[in-house]
Amino acid sequence: MIPPLRILFQDEHLVAIDKPAGMIVHRGRDEDPPEWIAMKRVRDELDREVHVLHRLDRPTSGVLIFALDRKTCALVQQEFEHRRVQKTYLAVVCGITPEQWVCDTPLQKSPEEPPLSALTHFETAMSAPEGSFTADPGLSLSLLKVTPTTGRYHQIRRHLLEADLPIVGDYRYAGRDRSDELGSILGTGSRMLLQAKTLLLKHPYTGEMMNLEAPADPDFCKCFPELAGEALPALG
Repeated sequence: MIPPLRILFQDEHLVAIDKPAGMIVHRGRDEDPPEWIAMKRVRDELDREVHVLHRLDRPTSGVLIFALDRKTCALVQQEFEHRRVQKTYLAVVCGITPEQWVCDTPLQKSPEEPPLSALTHFETAMSAPEGSFTADPGLSLSLLKVTPTTGRYHQIRRHLLEADLPIVGDYRYAGRDRSDELGSILGTGSRMLLQAKTLLLKHPYTGEMMNLEAPADPDFCKCFPELAGEALPALG
């Protein structure tokens, strides 16, 4: 089933959507169906050019913003490059986590490349103690608010793995068997429970601070029903 694109913000310069999990930002090496390529979907539904400003991993849902002309693209990309855009994520992990902590372990994209500085702030937003899930009474979960200062390859996922807290459903870093098990217990299937929740940036022309926020993700609500909220209208 093709998920509808949902608009979070749109004017003559920018458009932000709530990217579904499983959708890629732009065409890659694989032959993905056009309806699962965010850039193409937005371009076709708005019937105008679209420029990528940043990326989200395929399994990550949430706020994704595009520029609608080349000048705007250049201006906003400068904001990203100078780290003036604040991104906040939500992640679900097993166990009861500390109230807050920081990870600054350098990361490298591949063994051939040098390690680069990386900084991620973690804060526990909610907890579901043992006894919360009838399918596994011994399971406990934590919902983390995550604020990365840098944007390294799989930064959040790898910094959580270092803390022995891989994200629920992260097949790459948590393993297939455990991910399948938790997906069955929680009813989240093969989803990785990482959401780009908010994006705070200055509008390139008005100077107004834009606080773009994705609605509650239904799979996160299966773990933490308190997150449930209203759906946004579809794009188009």
